[in-house]
Amino acid sequence: MDIRMYIDGEWVDAAAGKTRDIINPLDQSVITQAAEGSREDAVKAVQAARRAFDKGPWASTTASERGAYVLKVAQLIERDKEELAELETLDTGKTMGESRADMDDIAGVFHYFAGLADKDGGEYIASPLPDSDSKVVREPVGVCGQITPWNYPLLQASWKIAPAIATGNTIIVKPSEITPLTTVKVFQLMEEAGIPAGVANLVLGKGTDVGAELSESVDVDLISFTGGIETGRKIMQSATSNMKKIALELGGKNPNIVFADADFDLAVDQALNAAFFHAGQVCSAGARLLVEESIHDDFVNAIVERVKNIRLGSGQDEETQMGPLISAEHMSKVENYIEIGKQEGATVAVGGKRPDDETLQKGFFLLPTIFTDCRSDMRIVQEEIFGPVLTVESFTSEEEAVEKANDTVYGLAGATFTTDISKAERVASSLRLGTVWINDFHPYFAQAPWGGYKQSGIGRELGKVGMEEYTETKHIFRNTNPEALNFF
Repeated sequence: MDIRMYIDGEWVDAAAGKTRDIINPLDQSVITQAAEGSREDAVKAVQAARRAFDKGPWASTTASERGAYVLKVAQLIERDKEELAELETLDTGKTMGESRADMDDIAGVFHYFAGLADKDGGEYIASPLPDSDSKVVREPVGVCGQITPWNYPLLQASWKIAPAIATGNTIIVKPSEITPLTTVKVFQLMEEAGIPAGVANLVLGKGTDVGAELSESVDVDLISFTGGIETGRKIMQSATSNMKKIALELGGKNPNIVFADADFDLAVDQALNAAFFHAGQVCSAGARLLVEESIHDDFVNAIVERVKNIRLGSGQDEETQMGPLISAEHMSKVENYIEIGKQEGATVAVGGKRPDDETLQKGFFLLPTIFTDCRSDMRIVQEEIFGPVLTVESFTSEEEAVEKANDTVYGLAGATFTTDISKAERVASSLRLGTVWINDFHPYFAQAPWGGYKQSGIGRELGKVGMEEYTETKHIFRNTNPEALNFF
């Protein structure tokens, strides 16, 4: 696969000629080499996007035409679903089942925003002044920098690309430098769909180079970033160069509250799904389990027994349930948190180490891990580990459960399991989270907004509000019977 950058309608190598090995997390083999861009490449992409927005034919395309482009991309993703899923699994290590589901969701995102493209014709509002009319319209922001993470490379890119194109913006996408494969492939599909040169640009490279240039550039009107809090803070600071709009999704430490009256088997099953999908490398992972004290021991015993049977292996093996972590560096980070948990006094109920299986030794594998005897003030409870590590706490009342769940700097997502619908609604209302699931964990879809409270970020993706992130609001007032004031 040719892993180059796409700038102003051309596939190009990095200006400095640098490349990077793309590593398979399953066995550390080199999948391919990718262009390694720099600030110079980012500047070229920004210039191309700026020209396309300010002077090119893109500005005169109708909403229906833009929707047709986005729809075509959706159809091409559906056509190439299996190839895209294989690339995603190769690049990230996740199972093929997860990758195929991702591709269905990605196609759905493009379909959704294609359908929304021509639905907003503006809104007339009642003017308090005689002989006048007043209209509110939404217009594209302009040039948008979009920085995506390594855990869901194409899914997160789709949440940004589809609404930006549908609303008439131009874009520069910077995927994670370690997982660029599916983003490159979807740019090939965007080219096939006929999206004009300069409208969609792709720059590969490090966040400290390419991402920093996009964040600092005065020719970029909006920066959208999904990733960690510290990088998010730097982007906020850089965005002051021209007071650009920002949209940040910065992760979470997501509570999963299980009451004694919950469907026990369902809650056990969902607790595992919440914590261990994609080896816990999910911003909304239910990594913090809160269980009512009266069922705590039985619940912990049940999930520990289930965790022992999770099958680790190659994502391309249909029997595999959990793949590797993304890199040696990230595996070391997660292992460090496991040691911190031990030092803080938590008990490793299961896992806590690398697997003994000789066939997994070359990969970045860790056994799914459960900590018990956890307190809310522990680092493993408060900080985002982003790996297959679940902490368990107990509570004795609804109020205590809510208090513990909200005791975090994050506010992305969470769940509650109970058969008492009134209790479920009270808890959902009390949780300071952008998404609350009741008797389920992880569902998301294009029609519903996604984003968090507190330090989980700024703004929303998906849904109508996700579309509006890529627009500016303009008020147009018309005097239908103008007269001179003769004031001066």
